[in-house]
Amino acid sequence: MSVRSRAAAPGVRHLVVVLGDQLDAGSAALDGFEPGRDVIWMAEVAAESEHVVSSKVRTALFLSAMRHFRDAQRKLGRRVEYVELDASGNTQTLAGELARAIQALKPERILMVGAGEWRLAQEIAAVAQKAGLPLEVRADRHFLCSPEEFQQHAHGRKQLRMEFFYREMRRRHRVLLDKAGEPLGGQWNFDHDNRESFGRDGPPRPLPAPRRFPPDATTRAVLGLVERKFAQHPGDLAAFDWPVTPEQAREALRDFIDHRLTDFGRYQDAIWVGEPWLYHSRISAAMNLKLLDPREVIASAEEAVRSGRVPLAAGEGFIRQILGWREYVRGIYWTRMPGYLERNTLDAHAPLPAWYWTGDTEMACLRDAITQTLAHGYAHHIQRLMVTGLYSLLLGVDPREVHAWYLGVYVDAVEWVELPNTLGMSQYADGGVMASKPYAATGKYLQRMGNACAGCRFDPAKATGDDACPFTTLYWDFLLRHEKVLRANQRMALQVKNVDRLNTAQRADIRARAASIREGGGEPPAPRGGLPLTAAGAG
Repeated sequence: MSVRSRAAAPGVRHLVVVLGDQLDAGSAALDGFEPGRDVIWMAEVAAESEHVVSSKVRTALFLSAMRHFRDAQRKLGRRVEYVELDASGNTQTLAGELARAIQALKPERILMVGAGEWRLAQEIAAVAQKAGLPLEVRADRHFLCSPEEFQQHAHGRKQLRMEFFYREMRRRHRVLLDKAGEPLGGQWNFDHDNRESFGRDGPPRPLPAPRRFPPDATTRAVLGLVERKFAQHPGDLAAFDWPVTPEQAREALRDFIDHRLTDFGRYQDAIWVGEPWLYHSRISAAMNLKLLDPREVIASAEEAVRSGRVPLAAGEGFIRQILGWREYVRGIYWTRMPGYLERNTLDAHAPLPAWYWTGDTEMACLRDAITQTLAHGYAHHIQRLMVTGLYSLLLGVDPREVHAWYLGVYVDAVEWVELPNTLGMSQYADGGVMASKPYAATGKYLQRMGNACAGCRFDPAKATGDDACPFTTLYWDFLLRHEKVLRANQRMALQVKNVDRLNTAQRADIRARAASIREGGGEPPAPRGGLPLTAAGAG
């Protein structure tokens, strides 16, 4: 369906802009909506799938959720002007379509909640200014901490650390507190009870499969459209089953609370080949598209803890990701942009390996994480941080390229949440704003946390030689390349001290093998012999 063919009725008061990640029926943008005078405007445009290469799964989720939101608003009697991707005359840019809508509808004002991306906020403001229309941007009450409140938290602090912010949020919103206002269980953080691996035997069987949402007619139409319009984009739609409505999102939340939250904390960092979901929630995309309110998520998890259905350690670990990390990341984004996008503290400029778009690599952990990502538009946080992210960090990939990949391939990727996690947490490109040290490790970490190494030709204990794990080679090369910077970081002291144990020959051999990996586009060279390094340990 294209723009509805109605005469441009005079008296349109507010043109309410709703972007693809603003599908909140309770949005502040809809406060005071008058069906006779106000119009909701939405548009599907190719540019939003092409300014970074968006996977088919990600694009399909956004478009399907948008169309379901449109239909729900129309059922409420609200006028929605909606431009579909293949509509005649579609300029395929948000700016172009908004300008067309302004010309046709002649509104008195443009109204919206704040965009989730700096680029879009600037584009929409520019269109409004060119049209000579006031633009009213309302606070997005989906979130529990406004950018202004985060700025107050950050004021005067030499370092920003999520843990302190999280404690403030717990107190402010009275989450997991006892009657005296102190943390339930006597401590704020139960990390020491969480983050186990599955061990050699693997996860308990059978794993609790998450609730699936087979595509309805609206979603099936979107899947066909995406296959036609973005045939060359990465990803596979065969397994598409994401929640695309608020009702489905709530079902997904209930399913997680009832069947997986109990073991979430314990195994949240574990990896197992061929098992994409494990005990994870699968609701981040629903929250980031605003189909699901984080308050409802937090309240459901807290109720499960207080009723004794879920261990405190598991519930606290999950709530920390929502009330702490998610809000903290957004605060970092909006108080650091636009300059944050240009940060590159480690001066990394290598290209992203081409096989990040295909999964065609000999490295079993990367092959599993990437093929899973392309099939589902999803990987859990350790796969992102300590598999795909760790490898690009050690390889020295330009953080802008890593950012573009993460923004394009994951269904929950909106720039406010993706950019700080990628550029700051994963790639340490911000020099410590997000994380107090680089998350650098050898292949031994991956061997501890999963089973990919068992099916891989590379040995995580070796840094050099034909069968040396590229993670381990590049880890030592990373320490050597950034030795001066890392020595100044107290949290890296032990790791850097291990560099002193390397002799001249070992250093040369590490550097040579690392260079050959880079020359091979990030892929290790074919077996040719070499000097094994096992004495220096693993990070």
